[in-house]
Amino acid sequence: MLIGLTGTPGTGKTSVSRLLEEKRHWKVIHLNDMIKEEHLYSEVDEKRDALVADMKLIRNRLNEITGEMEKEATDGVIILESHLAHYIADIVIILRAYPPELKKRLEVRGYSEEKIKENIEAEALDVILVEASEWCEKVFEINTTGKNIEEVGHDIEEIIDYILSGEEKELNEYKPGSIDWIDLIP
Repeated sequence: MLIGLTGTPGTGKTSVSRLLEEKRHWKVIHLNDMIKEEHLYSEVDEKRDALVADMKLIRNRLNEITGEMEKEATDGVIILESHLAHYIADIVIILRAYPPELKKRLEVRGYSEEKIKENIEAEALDVILVEASEWCEKVFEINTTGKNIEEVGHDIEEIIDYILSGEEKELNEYKPGSIDWIDLIP
């Protein structure tokens, strides 16, 4: 089962996915690394300091590797970690962060002011949530603000265990649309 772990850069995707690899032995595909290492992009956007992902190449590559990974993965779970995961996976968990906190995280990473502004606006306007709601069958949200990586990992485990159980009841705590930063837009 392929589960996307998505969210604006700086929300904790990579850190928590590494924790889950160790703790639960779920297989994780770090999509952004794969795009860079395997040249699964069509061009380099110098202005935005970003690669333009070639989604057709990415899908073809993922089709090649996910079948074998599912056999090796604990509970058959493969986590696709990337801010692009919601374009590929039918089930996604979106990590969110309060925009002022996100700004601090991105500054620590050395992002340019322009790139920080772009990502903060995307987070405040729910860009990934809107896209995921249009593309995916199941969407869950986790607010990572003020949580350590273990707490976020626990939340993800709870969601994935719920998915694996096949329960019909809703997980209201992680319901999409429950996080709202819109009042922060000037």
